[in-house]
Amino acid sequence: MRIDEIKADLKAQPATWLVTGVAGFIGSHLLETLLSLGQKVVGLDNFATGHRKNLEEVQSLVGEDVWRRFTFIEGDITSLDDCRQACARVDVVLHQAALGSVPRSLEDPIRSNATNVSGFLNMLVAARDHGVQRFVYAASSSTYGDHQGLPKVEDTIGRPLSPYAVTKYVNELYADVFQRSYGLSCVGLRYFNVFGPRQDPHGAYAAVIPRWIDAILKGEPVQINGDGLTSRDFCFVANAVQANILAARTDLGGQAEVFNVAVGDQTSLLELHAMLLDELVSRGAPPAQAPVHRDSRKGDVRHSRADIDKARRLLGYAPTHDIAQGLAELAQWSVSRSLKQG
Repeated sequence: MRIDEIKADLKAQPATWLVTGVAGFIGSHLLETLLSLGQKVVGLDNFATGHRKNLEEVQSLVGEDVWRRFTFIEGDITSLDDCRQACARVDVVLHQAALGSVPRSLEDPIRSNATNVSGFLNMLVAARDHGVQRFVYAASSSTYGDHQGLPKVEDTIGRPLSPYAVTKYVNELYADVFQRSYGLSCVGLRYFNVFGPRQDPHGAYAAVIPRWIDAILKGEPVQINGDGLTSRDFCFVANAVQANILAARTDLGGQAEVFNVAVGDQTSLLELHAMLLDELVSRGAPPAQAPVHRDSRKGDVRHSRADIDKARRLLGYAPTHDIAQGLAELAQWSVSRSLKQG
């Protein structure tokens, strides 16, 4: 696999990476992987949605000697000064910091824009000015908007359905302009419903999988939006980490590119609920209660499935986990953590 070649090269010739949103779900997994590969990592986070406990877990997993290669900056991407400080002497930026969630953006579009658009522009400027070699950023499947076609192909999108989707599309436009105008090498990764350990189950904007796991482990019924037939291309976090490393180290011929990051499959909410129950109950979770259905969420698309052929061809992307494998790994982590917490 191409990822194995790149990992070997990185171990032989370490680089310095900046991970924004490093205390978040995906950011902390990027940090863990990069440190395990012998890299130096700078992390930037303001703890708006990230958590110190995620950094503490990574520190525990990699050990104190490896942890010394990590430098943390508590700062905000809406501050250009913080972005400049973070980008100094950095080879690669993995930009994960954002305010996610369609409902959050519908309730507070100004804050979403400030972080996801103005903050993104700050990062581009800082990366440009410090001569960063490659700027990889978290794009979103929400960019496909109201386009009904399946699977979703990178060069065919519809109209955005939420302020969040607008912000992520603007990111792609800015990245393309910075590549063409300033020569800053940019790669966007359109994540499709990434899930895995350390994903926050709490708060009004928590993603469906961690929220459901939290409820099931507490013996509570899960809440399903709509009739449960809405479907998504659920992508385990290890696949997203692989895509970031490939995107950072693949020669793309001087073009700003955008890639789908998913598994190329489709699972309904009802199917997801059944799979989660099987995994959790088999590991000691209490007997399941019947799910509670509520109204569909405004701004959500009905069905989503990615075409990942472009990422396969140009990056060598090869997902290591399908949804069943990812849920099994996540269930084991979730039950183990629940037992530790008593």
